[in-house]
Amino acid sequence: MNIEDLDLNGGTFKVNFPYHWIGWLIWVIGLLITLFGFLSAVNDVQALIISAIGLVIMAFSSPGSLEGSLHKIRKGAIDPAELQAKAESSGLSIDSWWMQQTSYVPTTDPNDWILPAPGPTTWDNINRYSPHGDGSPLPEHPVKVGTPTPATMTLFSVYSFTAIVCIVVAVASMMSKDDYEGGMIIPLIIAGIGLILTLVGYFRSKMLSQMLDTPTSLVRSVAVGNPELVGQVRPIAEGCLTVVVDGNENMSVGNMVGYYWSYEQYQCRTVKTDNGTREECHWVTIRSDKGGCPFILHDGTGGIRVNAGSFKRAEYGQYLKRWDGAFAQTLGKQLMASAIAGLLGGARVKKHRWTLYGLRLGNPVYVLGQTKPRPSEALQAEGLDGTMGNSIIEVWGDEDAPGVKCTMQRGTELSNLGSSRSGFEYLVLPICLMLSGLGLIGLA
Repeated sequence: MNIEDLDLNGGTFKVNFPYHWIGWLIWVIGLLITLFGFLSAVNDVQALIISAIGLVIMAFSSPGSLEGSLHKIRKGAIDPAELQAKAESSGLSIDSWWMQQTSYVPTTDPNDWILPAPGPTTWDNINRYSPHGDGSPLPEHPVKVGTPTPATMTLFSVYSFTAIVCIVVAVASMMSKDDYEGGMIIPLIIAGIGLILTLVGYFRSKMLSQMLDTPTSLVRSVAVGNPELVGQVRPIAEGCLTVVVDGNENMSVGNMVGYYWSYEQYQCRTVKTDNGTREECHWVTIRSDKGGCPFILHDGTGGIRVNAGSFKRAEYGQYLKRWDGAFAQTLGKQLMASAIAGLLGGARVKKHRWTLYGLRLGNPVYVLGQTKPRPSEALQAEGLDGTMGNSIIEVWGDEDAPGVKCTMQRGTELSNLGSSRSGFEYLVLPICLMLSGLGLIGLA
């Protein structure tokens, strides 16, 4: 399949199944749980709660309306040798068998290039702001491929709406019984979850509309204002970052220009119940860090300086690497972690996890920021004469404009919109859940 053969208009409804074996595995597990719930509901309607859980699993294992097609295009467009090299560097690695430490690099990356992009050997690191080659936009630039539109409804809608119906029927059956003593607690919880998801969906739909409605500018003709830019991350003269996760040199990743990492502990507690005691476990974020450095966004027509660290909204997509271990990095840190968790909440630390998200050299990047003139001192320091308009301005992300929210995202407009849900799925489905919870209050 070629990009020219793909209809970027998702339409009203599209059937979308997983495109990777992990997605299929999760989808099948969800299907089995759903079927088990429906079979159990023959004797007890409240078992539809089980079906709802399975349907939610199926919903979130379903990709965006264009994501599967774009994955096929990527496999056919990118050099097989490059894909093989990425495959060999990804997957699970056992770093220490004795310490039970592993690291994992995802085997698929929806935010990576879909069409071929220039490699580092072709970059002009002397004239960083000048056009690349003949000065034409990169193959994946919106000027060439257009702007995709997610399908209004997909199987995600079908699964989610069916899950809502199952929840309403099961809870209504529970509340209609004479021995029900829960009052309005369960309906209020359902309505509260719906309200939270509605708020999250509202902000996501706003960002989606902003990306769909804002025309993409070319770097060579960009002016002072709030332009939308898409291009490739390239280094400035000062270089880029090597991120050392949580101060551990063994967890270092180079060629970074923006990052976020978190350190989490899997903490377990023994809690009392009516039937005795049980163990509750969940991941708790202990510390995290984020940052960035300036880089060059190059779209083929020219380069422009972007101050990554100034963006309040930075979406890096899927994590770059994750380290897991049964113990902390050192014996001292392990004892300290266990002591603090035990003193503060009576918890036992069973596992540790470090996760790194970020933007690296060569990655595709989408930026909607504010362009401002650069100080004359900065131009002189780089030896720029100001003849190229894109070299005398830079992009900042710390000040929003009316109707414009500054954002930086890993991936192009094509990959970000291809994996996105529609405004309908972001908003209408959560509203249905919220209204269902409010409707159940009448039965309390």
